Amino acid sequence: MRQLTNAEIQKLASRKNVKANAVFNFLSTLQESIGYTGNGYNLICDARSYKWNSATQTAIRKGIEMAFK
Repeated sequence: MRQLTNAEIQKLASRKNVKANAVFNFLSTLQESIGYTGNGYNLICDARSYKWNSATQTAIRKGIEMAFK
């Protein structure tokens, strides 16, 4: 896993209808120890808890993919 740059996160967070704070907070705290799958599961749980829209979830999912590529 690699840490995403601020510019990468900003690009994802600036997409239409995306909750930027959610994207910044989530992608800034990805956990290498739980891997791609664990971070994906955290996304699902957080999205339900915080009622994130699909655009926000898609942006975060793309960021997870980028980090674990």
